[in-house]
Amino acid sequence: MPFALHLLGLAVFAMGTSEFMLSGLVPDIASDLRVSVPAAGSLTSAFAAGMIVGAPLMAALSMRWPRRRALLVFLVSFLLLHVLGAVTASFEVLLATRFAGAVANAGFLAVAVATAAAMAPPGAKGRATSILLGGVTLACVAGVPAGAALGQLWGWRSAFWAVALLSVPAVAAVLRSVPATEARTGTIKSGARREVRALRSPGLMMLLLTAALVNGATFCTFTYLAPLATSVAGIAPGWVPGLLALFGLGSFAGVTVSGRLADSRPRLLLSAGGVALVAGWAVFAALAGSPVAVAVLVFTQGALSFAVGSTLVSQVLYAATEAPTLAGSFATAAFNAGAAAGPWLGGLMIGAGLGYRSPVWVSASLVAVAVAVAAAAHAAERVMDRAAGRAPAGRPRTPAN
Repeated sequence: MPFALHLLGLAVFAMGTSEFMLSGLVPDIASDLRVSVPAAGSLTSAFAAGMIVGAPLMAALSMRWPRRRALLVFLVSFLLLHVLGAVTASFEVLLATRFAGAVANAGFLAVAVATAAAMAPPGAKGRATSILLGGVTLACVAGVPAGAALGQLWGWRSAFWAVALLSVPAVAAVLRSVPATEARTGTIKSGARREVRALRSPGLMMLLLTAALVNGATFCTFTYLAPLATSVAGIAPGWVPGLLALFGLGSFAGVTVSGRLADSRPRLLLSAGGVALVAGWAVFAALAGSPVAVAVLVFTQGALSFAVGSTLVSQVLYAATEAPTLAGSFATAAFNAGAAAGPWLGGLMIGAGLGYRSPVWVSASLVAVAVAVAAAAHAAERVMDRAAGRAPAGRPRTPAN
């Protein structure tokens, strides 16, 4: 794989740190800005909403830019917005910076996914995707626990400053690693319309729906992991960064394994992984009062969530070869639709007085729906193929395939 892919992963590491670090900072933000814990949790939903809006919009707007210029514009904007978030005393302003920063993040990630797919050898989109998303998992391993530790030592604002500083070498990496290619031809309007037409496949829509549900489950629990660990499992606050690191180690393991299997055995990985995710979330909810069980399940659920998620991204790229720019943005938007809905649903359960264990049951329900819908869609597809006298497609398009 080109070394440039690993350098793009550095920028994704900085952005992933920002996206996930609130899991260790929600209680402190709520206390400092005098809002409720569910309100502070809505910062995660605001970030996800910005990703939903920003992914297709920014990808379409940047279609005539050279990819290096687009990546730099998005990354520098992301950096400056984190500086603003670090100095504000207003929850509303912080909420706005999270949304706007996510728009920049989404634009960067959509272009980066397209760049990675273009750099990858034929038949290796899964490996390329796993390298890029490895930056997110490393953020969970190192960046997120470090942000939580900084928050405990010097307040949550120090974590925002750290993300801004971490983005500086990422800017240099993009300048050095991404070729200064020419702008893509055609008008934005015609190019976007052509790619949108290519994204209307029912199989692709099912992949995107499944991705949204799986990621919604991940963020539903992960957003409230700190209060769950301290209030339900009785884990001391000082151990929360270590718990977040366990999630990151699991997610890194999941991405690494999926990178080896996503191109050759996606059917097995997605179907078995989906069933295992449902079971894992249910066991997590049932045993959330045990510190040992929480530690083990944080690792395993991180691994399963990211193994399934990164494979879904690569399958979207395979299913939408005629939409190289917008396919990555639609995958990003789908994942973040889940990331917005998950914390919101979890917050509703907590606000209804069901406790910090309730978001984990929501996670189990979301993945169960994903598995059931994908299985039904696959069964319908097989019936249609038999009726038309076609052999089943060689490359799976849904987790049930």
